[in-house]
Amino acid sequence: MTISRMIYVDDSGAVDRGIIVYGWLEVRPDRWRYALRAILELRKQLYREHQIPPAMELHATKFVNGRSRIAATTGDGAEEWKTLGRVVAEKCLRVLADDPDIGVGAVWRATTATGRAYHEERGEVYRELVTRWNDEHRAADSYVFISMDGDGSDRTYFDAHRSMSLDTRHVIEDPMMHDSGRSQWVQMADLVAYTVYTHLNRHQGNQFGWEWYEDYLRAKDVNGAPEEI
Repeated sequence: MTISRMIYVDDSGAVDRGIIVYGWLEVRPDRWRYALRAILELRKQLYREHQIPPAMELHATKFVNGRSRIAATTGDGAEEWKTLGRVVAEKCLRVLADDPDIGVGAVWRATTATGRAYHEERGEVYRELVTRWNDEHRAADSYVFISMDGDGSDRTYFDAHRSMSLDTRHVIEDPMMHDSGRSQWVQMADLVAYTVYTHLNRHQGNQFGWEWYEDYLRAKDVNGAPEEI
C-alpha cells in the first residue's frame, strides 16, 4: 500500500456572497518534513522581522483585515494591523509558491442557499471533493490521508468519508481534525482558501488581494485553477 498524498484542507466563503470554497495544501509523505521545515522557517522569519510568535495563530480573515493583533509591537490602529497582516500574508504565500514540495488546490461553488441549507450544501461540496480524491487514488492504486481544521463536533466531514464504499475506498480513515491554532499546515490551508475566495469574490473592500492567487498560487495549483464543483 502506498500513501502518495497528504492533504490539509480548510473552507472559506460567505452566505451573503453566495460562495463556498475549499482550499488545500498537499505534500508527499516522504517530503512532509522538508515542507514543514520551510513553514517553520517562515514562522522564525516572521518573529525576527515582525515579532510574531511562532505559536500565534494566523487566521487569514482576522489578521489580513486587521481584526486580530498578531504582533505585540504593532500599534493600536486597525489600519496598522491591516498593513502588517497583508505583508505577512504575502510572505506566507511566497513561501508556498517557492517550496517545491508543496502543492495547492481549491474547489468552489456559487449558491443561493442560506442558513441551514448553506451548511448542508457546503457539506455536499466536501463530499463531492473527497469522492473525487478517492477516485483519483483508486485509479492510481494509491491512498490519501486528509487533515482539516475542526474539533470533530461537525459530523459532516466524518459522514462524507464514511459514505464511501469500503470495498473501493482509498481515502484512509476519517479526516484528522486539528485545532488550527496548533497546526501550521492548517493555518496555511486557511490562507489558501481565503486567497481563492478573494480571487473569486472581488469587491472594493478586498482589492488588495485580487491578484494574490495569480501572483503566488496559480503556478502551484494542482488543477491549474480553482475548479467549480
